[in-house]
Amino acid sequence: MTKKLNISVLNLVPVRQGSDAKGAFEDMIKLAKHVDGSSYQRYWVSEHHNMVSVASSATRQLIQHILHNTEHLRVGSGGVMLPNHSPYIVAEEFGTLHAIFGDRLDLGLGRAPGTDMLTANAIRRNNHEGVFSFKDEIEELQRYLSDSGTSLIAYPGAGTEIPLYVLGSSTDSAHIAASLGLPYAFAAHFAPAQMKDAFEIYEANFKPGKQLAEPYKMVSNNAILANTRAEAEYLATTHYQTILGLIRNKRDQLQPPVDSMDGIWSPREEMAINSSFPIQFFGTKDDAVEQLKDFQKKFGVDEIIMTAYIYDMDQLLKSYDLFEEAVKEYNAEIE
Repeated sequence: MTKKLNISVLNLVPVRQGSDAKGAFEDMIKLAKHVDGSSYQRYWVSEHHNMVSVASSATRQLIQHILHNTEHLRVGSGGVMLPNHSPYIVAEEFGTLHAIFGDRLDLGLGRAPGTDMLTANAIRRNNHEGVFSFKDEIEELQRYLSDSGTSLIAYPGAGTEIPLYVLGSSTDSAHIAASLGLPYAFAAHFAPAQMKDAFEIYEANFKPGKQLAEPYKMVSNNAILANTRAEAEYLATTHYQTILGLIRNKRDQLQPPVDSMDGIWSPREEMAINSSFPIQFFGTKDDAVEQLKDFQKKFGVDEIIMTAYIYDMDQLLKSYDLFEEAVKEYNAEIE
């Protein structure tokens, strides 16, 4: 029997044109409340810096805000960029959240700084060893969150056993997740090229650990769904404009959709965006069901973490609803 597919949310906390950080946080909470109590299991926010288009720099504060405004969702980081932070401080801060909100926390960990090197220097001065000692820092964090009995205690934090997740966009992190026996989340929403190889490495080298007895494969995907394919194509122009800004090093706020991208992007830029930042689930709910079947035949993941650049909040909520319906249909067919 094919395994049932779980779903979750990744929010990059975009700032929409004409809004600001406060508005982005209000939109973040609106989406969290909308999916709270649904079949979406977890709600993750990412860590980015030096971007006026994204307001998710202070990840732990946003996690606390979401926890305060929801009741059922697991809430966490997708992820905390560990090179930017002391594992000891991360343990204390997440341990504090655990003491306040209980066992609803996830701690996803990335090995990149989540920004440019100029900003990375400002965050951690010239101390960038964490990029090269990712595995060691994860193990250090595990000790702080466990009952290790060491003289150095992260309190609150010790004994919470907050679940850890290894994030990655290449095969390097797959090896680390496998050796540590942790769930592995692949960032296909911006770097899908090595996904197949990474999952194969993860499964082939997985060693059961305290947290996990067998591999657990997660993937973050872009998804834009609407009642009609034409409507989805219109909504998707916001996604295209956003990625085009990244390519051109223009950090504009999230743009409203346009009738056509003709004259906005070049053929080369269009090809680059569709290959490197694809919208894996696109169109109507029925389209998504078929796309899910094809995707799972290739990758067989345990969980899809959906993200979307959609300007209109009502349309964003609708897209999440349609994706949830599509997954329910898919799961019903494979039972």
